Amino acid sequence: MSMSKIHIAIAGVGNCASSLLQGIEFYRTSGDDPIGLMHDEVRGYRVEDLEVVAAFDVDARKVGRDVSEAIFAPPNCTKVFYPEVPDSGVTVNMGPVLDGVGEHMADYPEDRTFKVADAPPVDVAETLQESGAEVLLNYLPVGSEKATRYYAESALEAGCALVNCIPVFIASDPHWARRFERAGVPVVGDDIKSQVGATVIHRILAKLFVDRGASIDRTYQLNTGGNTDFLNMLDRARLTSKKVSKTEAVQAQLPVPLDAENIHIGPSDYVPWQKDNKLCFLRVEGRIWGNIPVDLELRLSVEDSPNSAGSAIDAIRCAKVGLDEGLGGPLEAVSAYTMKHPPIQMPEEEARRRVEEFVAGQIAGVTDEGVGLSSWEREEVIER
Repeated sequence: MSMSKIHIAIAGVGNCASSLLQGIEFYRTSGDDPIGLMHDEVRGYRVEDLEVVAAFDVDARKVGRDVSEAIFAPPNCTKVFYPEVPDSGVTVNMGPVLDGVGEHMADYPEDRTFKVADAPPVDVAETLQESGAEVLLNYLPVGSEKATRYYAESALEAGCALVNCIPVFIASDPHWARRFERAGVPVVGDDIKSQVGATVIHRILAKLFVDRGASIDRTYQLNTGGNTDFLNMLDRARLTSKKVSKTEAVQAQLPVPLDAENIHIGPSDYVPWQKDNKLCFLRVEGRIWGNIPVDLELRLSVEDSPNSAGSAIDAIRCAKVGLDEGLGGPLEAVSAYTMKHPPIQMPEEEARRRVEEFVAGQIAGVTDEGVGLSSWEREEVIER
């Protein structure tokens, strides 16, 4: 049985928000078929229990419209798999622009990029409080450092849990982690790890080499896509934290990290006609018995935003459980399972085991390390 609604707020009504909200309606009407879900229930919370109560964007084609309409407005280009999303009664608010829109975006046609609304931004913390939002989902564009920090501050002020889906380091930053802990507010982050995406596959393959006694000499992961996120990342200055996030996620699986010149992971190029489809070209070069070479190549094609929603749905529900239980600070195992750059990197099987224990209510906190520690001891865990 469902416990109650989970009131969510969304910062950035883009492709990922569109896939998430379409999916909520898809599962609301799909009966008991849990296909595509890592967990049908999380402590009694089902997918259809999510309810949007606030939303923020800066695009003129979205601000002022009902969320159910805004998720299909340009420049969104993800696959429409549930077009009949009912009116939510929630109007998209104008958020602060700050660094959320890259300067180079002005060089592209409006149907591919942002058209900033001529409206004053709302007070996000006040809006979160008035709406009754319990979990704030950060779907801002990559590189939105100042904007993400603003929304994180707003979540703290409003007592709203934060699920940070982009590679700006909040949950994995000791300073922010301590602030959320002291405020008694859960945070899950950073940088969403897709359900079956390039990073999780790369991590598992790297771990497979290690577990089977093979060495890894070099590896790369090249990605192309045609959504606004890939267009935004053409500005290489906005890519620093993204590359760190994806690279560390793979390096964490190796007993000895590869030298920088032997590992290349990150977005490669923007191909407009791909739209929300992401292509990953992955290569691992290593050596097996007798120092004999072994090369592995893989090509992954996947709709990027639904792939993200498959992980976000668990992160959101776990964040709500954290609120219910009075947990503050980073939810480490949930972050390790659903994010690329968590406070503590774990092997996939370890993160999954701990999340299963959390989902089943077998532990009071999110990781064995985090339960029952004093504040200063938790700080040591976070900094490790």
